[in-house]
Amino acid sequence: MASQAARTLVVGEALIDIVLGPAGREEHVGGSPANVAIGLSRLGHPAELLTHLGPDERGRRIQDHLAATGVRLSPGSEAADRTPTATAHLDEAGVATYDFDLPWDLPPIDPPGGVHLHTGSIAATLEPGASQVLELVQRSRADATISYDPNLRPSIMGEPHDVRARVEELIGWSDVVKTSDEDLAWLYAGAPVFEVARLWGQLGPSVIVITRGPDGALVHLPAAGEEAAVQAVPARVVDTVGAGDSFMAGLLSGLLDAGLLGGREAREALRTAGLDDILPAVARASACAYWTIERAGAAAPTRSDLSVSD
Repeated sequence: MASQAARTLVVGEALIDIVLGPAGREEHVGGSPANVAIGLSRLGHPAELLTHLGPDERGRRIQDHLAATGVRLSPGSEAADRTPTATAHLDEAGVATYDFDLPWDLPPIDPPGGVHLHTGSIAATLEPGASQVLELVQRSRADATISYDPNLRPSIMGEPHDVRARVEELIGWSDVVKTSDEDLAWLYAGAPVFEVARLWGQLGPSVIVITRGPDGALVHLPAAGEEAAVQAVPARVVDTVGAGDSFMAGLLSGLLDAGLLGGREAREALRTAGLDDILPAVARASACAYWTIERAGAAAPTRSDLSVSD
């Protein structure tokens, strides 16, 4: 059944993924924030995407895909001169590396109230839009909960020291942070993941989740002082495109269903939550990610898909 919890505004890039692999060339609608919005909608949550598209065939394709999956496109999201693309090069194991052509700007928007706001990836680090994203997060913080996935892309973000301060600033404004051990290895030169999680916990978020691919995920709740290692769901890997975004959507879905995301009351409930409250959302996140891994491209499951998988 669809959740009646708060709607989610996702802020960030939507693009066309051009996948080059052993099977040849394919194109899919992608972009980490767009994938999260689509994942949330497919799980039954009202989702809106604020993004930057061009007036071209690829932009129309993205709009049609968003509409077909139930995601509302925010006004002003069609002002780019061309639609962004990401070219994913798949190795023999199906693991993707990326090249990007990504103009990024953000249309003016009033801070949303009583909703959940999610952002991350390239949109939170690539100027001029990154500064606008940060400002929107800051202005929205009083009346909306915030989640953030750094989803770092070294090929276009420069050196770690170029982005570390911005990443930590956004973490400080966020309630929920999800990242991967690969991101942390690049950003902090291989520091132990729980050590980084505890550092981030001092900046302000209530929930920090670090994914570790086939090794599962680590969960850190700073206020409760609780930590847990969560085992991965077994999967037959087709490719990893969109898996982290599916995990993010599943995590938010579980927290929305639990009433832990939305306005001020949800923030307070999240801050006092323990592992028993958070781990069901992490389990849903893992199930979503591994459903995606077993399919080509950034496929996202519905609730019925997850039930069948179970």
